[in-house]
Order: sequence, then structure tokens, then C-alpha cells
Amino acid sequence: MKKTLTSLLCAAVSLTLLSLACGEGSPPQVPQPLEDGGVLWTECSPEGAREDCSQGESCIFVASHDRHLCVRACDSQTACEHPDAVCCPSSGEGAEGGHCVPSNACVPTDAGVDGGSNEETDGGALEDGGTSTDDGGIQEEDAGVDPEPDAGTDPEPDAGVDPEPDAGTEPDAGTDAGTDAGTDAGTDEGTDGGTDAGHTSIRVMASNLSSGNYQSYDPGHGIRLIKGVDPDIVLMQEFNYGSNSASDIRSLVDQIAPGFHYSRETGAQIPNGIISRWPIIQFGQWPDPRVSNRDFAWARIDIPGPRDLWAVSVHLLTSSSSNRNAEAQAIVNEVRSQIPEDDYLVIGGDLNTDSFSESCFATFRQVVTTAGPHPADHNGNTGTNSNRNKPYDQILVDQDLRQYQQATVIGSSTFPNGLVLDSRTYRPLSEIAPVQSGDSSSSNMQHMGVVKDFLVPNF
Repeated sequence: MKKTLTSLLCAAVSLTLLSLACGEGSPPQVPQPLEDGGVLWTECSPEGAREDCSQGESCIFVASHDRHLCVRACDSQTACEHPDAVCCPSSGEGAEGGHCVPSNACVPTDAGVDGGSNEETDGGALEDGGTSTDDGGIQEEDAGVDPEPDAGTDPEPDAGVDPEPDAGTEPDAGTDAGTDAGTDAGTDEGTDGGTDAGHTSIRVMASNLSSGNYQSYDPGHGIRLIKGVDPDIVLMQEFNYGSNSASDIRSLVDQIAPGFHYSRETGAQIPNGIISRWPIIQFGQWPDPRVSNRDFAWARIDIPGPRDLWAVSVHLLTSSSSNRNAEAQAIVNEVRSQIPEDDYLVIGGDLNTDSFSESCFATFRQVVTTAGPHPADHNGNTGTNSNRNKPYDQILVDQDLRQYQQATVIGSSTFPNGLVLDSRTYRPLSEIAPVQSGDSSSSNMQHMGVVKDFLVPNF
């Protein structure tokens, strides 16, 4: 959701929930983007706090920053985890605790935040208050560029108007380049196709990581996020870049992983597709019964060994859980009629699900496993929407492949059940270069990447 900046002067904030002393003649600060991407102080509006802020945060006006921010509560037992945040004490009769605010927005009192002595200082102690967020929802993709047909809008004229003519229609469309890339699986190249002669390491990523105003990877944030975790197979959504010509899409793939194969659905405003280290020997698209601007893209991938891997890249509707369940059933029907039971199957991408109890998960269980534990970030958070409180994005595999899942290891970091990639929380960022800290909070970046790893026998 694209957020607009709230422009309020310091002198007009006497009724706000958080007031920081400005000093006569000192205009409010206009902050530069924070190094961590703003995860601790996402901009919000009091009226839309339930959508803007995550659970446990309040939407409070910070005068020194001239805007409302989502901030977390803190006290002497619950300190602020981030080094750029400070626990600013509350003021007022009976006030206890405080809120984690940018360090330049408050100078705590000498007494700390113990609920006893919370006198306002020149640095700006804060008045407790704000809007509780509970389970704040966010209407994904409906701000500015609404791809869903039920919203009554036409496809974005600049997004995907010139789809690649051959992608997804001929066997060599997007799959002829890099024919030698990663095909010698089981060599000693580490992640490039296996860890030993008898097994192949496969890293799968779900990626609805377009950003900017046109549901495209042009701004580069998503490209860095994908490249940073070095996946072998990427399930792409909103697979747009440049003019969507064959050369532009090839350029996008090569920026992510030079020489990798790809397939991409045609005739779609926000197409789905697959990028693969190994050759794509069949591909196509199954119709989505509830939306007209994309279908479900599938690819049959010739991974090392006697069994192929079928990848299905999906993007379900935001409109309702019943529509998502209908889409899930359509996918299940196609899987049952098209994919051999002996082959491996992965279904992944943007499900837009509000919770793991949604009916579509029960529907998908007919062909894949949906039970946890689920991928998480360093903090154990499994949410994948921008506010990190809903499981929008998933990688679901059949039982044949699930038995070979292994921990995702990147540098010195280990994620036992897979990774939810959020540049705002990942540390150290050097492990996932060239990712930048603000990539996951860039304009209209509404999803996090999801990664799972598998160690599959070559026999």
C-alpha cells in the first residue's frame, strides 16, 4: 500500500497522542530513510492504523519527524531491540512505560522507563496513547494499481502491454539460454546443482517482489532480493520488466542468475512464470477461473535423477477466501489430470491468504502438504505481507519432495524450516549481498520472499 506523508507543523500537534518538544523557531525534522528500511517506524494514519501497523504497534504522531509512525510499546522489562530505536518514556498522570521511537526523536529521562518518573525533557518525552492495531489487515495490490477485474479497472497500460511473444508458447521460449548452467548436478560446485555425487541441493523461492507503480521488477529491489539468496528455482509473480520484450525478460533473468532457463505465461497483465537452473522441458498455463489478467503458470523441470520436478507459479485473488478456494480447486484438478504421481511437485507464490485456516489450504492438501512448521525470519515471524502479520506467500510441495526438505543455510545463519526474506530484519546483510536494507520496504513492495531447501537423491 502506497503511503502518503502526513505534513503537520509542530505547533499544531497539541492534540496528538505523541508530542515531542520542538523548541521555538525549530521546524520539524524531515527525516531521511532509515538504514533498516523503517521496519520499526512505518508511516501510518490514525484512521487506517489497523491496516498500516502490525500487531502490537500504535499509530502515534512524532513531531520531530513531522508524521505519524507505527511504534511498539516498551518498558524497563521490554527494551527496544533495534539499535536505532530508543524507549521514549510516556508522560502524564499514571503513565507507565513508553514507545520505541527513532533515537533522534526522544531523549529518555534519567530515571529511564520504569513507570515512576516520566517527566518530559527537552528531548521530548511522549504522551502515552495511540490506536491499537490488533490484527491489522492490508488490502494488497488495491492501491494505485489494481489488477483485479472485480475492481472494474482496465489493465495498467504500461505494465505488460508488449508481452514476450514466444514465452510459454514454444519449447525454446526462454529455455534455450544457459543449457549447460547447472545441468551437471551432483558435482562439487556446492549450491550449483548438488552437495555430493548422489544428491542434488535445490533451493526454491516464491517471489512476488515487484515494486514501484507498475507491478514490475524494473526498480531493482526485487532483483536484489532474489539474487541475494541464490535460488535454483524461482516461482515468479508480476513477472514484468522493461517493455516485456524477449530481450528485456532475458535481461531480467540474467540479472538474477545468468544463463538460467525460464518460462512465462502470455496474454497476462501481471504474468506468472518460473526461472530454473535446470532445463525446462515442458511448460504452459492453466486458466484461472476467477480472474482474467493472469493464469497459473507451470513448468516441468529436468532436475538430476529419474524424477522430474513440476513447478506451478500461482497468484490468487485478494477479493475473498471463497474465490481463493475455487482457484485452489482448479489447480488441484489440473495437477491430478496432468502431473505423474511419481514426479515431484511444488506449488508456490502469492496466495493472498489471511491465515493458515483458510479453506484453500485444505483444498491444496489433496496434492501437497500444508502443515507447519513454516518458513520464518530471524525473529521467528512467519508473516509474509508487508506488515508481517499474514501468510500471503507460500511454497507447498508434495509428500515425495517434503521428505527431503532441509534447513536453509545462508552464511552463518540457519533457518530450520525455510526463510521469510525481509531485508529490514535480516542481519547481517552481507550474507545476502547485493540486498539493501530498505529493499523490502520500497514503494509498493507488498510481499516478502519465501525460501525452502531440499536435498534430493539423484537415483
